Amino acid sequence: MNTRSHFDQNLKELKDLLMEMARISENAIKESINTLIHQDIEKAEEIIKNDTEIDVLEHEINDKAIILIAKESPVARDLRKIIVALKISSEVERIADNAVNIAKSTLHIGLEKHIKEIIDIPKMMDMALDMLSNSLTAFLTEDAELAKKCAKKDDQVDEMYGKLIRELMGYIQQYPDKMNQITQLSFVCRYIERVADHSTNIAEHVIYLVTGERIDLNA
Repeated sequence: MNTRSHFDQNLKELKDLLMEMARISENAIKESINTLIHQDIEKAEEIIKNDTEIDVLEHEINDKAIILIAKESPVARDLRKIIVALKISSEVERIADNAVNIAKSTLHIGLEKHIKEIIDIPKMMDMALDMLSNSLTAFLTEDAELAKKCAKKDDQVDEMYGKLIRELMGYIQQYPDKMNQITQLSFVCRYIERVADHSTNIAEHVIYLVTGERIDLNA
């Protein structure tokens, strides 16, 4: 195998690890919201416990990237590909952290009856995870235009986040004894909004990979 083929194969393995990490993180977000909806305490505890799986994958990606840089001595665009993969793995790890945070909020609420049916939060989650999917596809295909579209979707998530927070704050007078639940549901909305932010960050890394320029898609 020649040097170019060897590098491409190692880079593919790095990307495969990253996609596996993203798949696990995305699934963790979905499961954490399901635990909230169904108040599944046992599942919430399992999500928190399984967070180490993501950490192991991130360490594996970091180690592989370091070895790739040391052995292949990549320059210019090839080096950017490795650096961007490392940055994206960090964003994906933080997305998984938000799944853990949502599970913890589920535990804090416990079996207390919800003040309202959990309908809009899953919708917001779908929007944020769609952004994640698009930003990762943009990374794999090196599509800067697809990456830029994430900024517009982030605005939609922010708008829904504001709407949900205002709605939750409106329940304070109506349910003064439910302050803990209102607070935790507000946290959950914030955690999902952060998933969208991390997805936008991934999109920014993709644009840097393709163009070599650093831009702020939230500007």
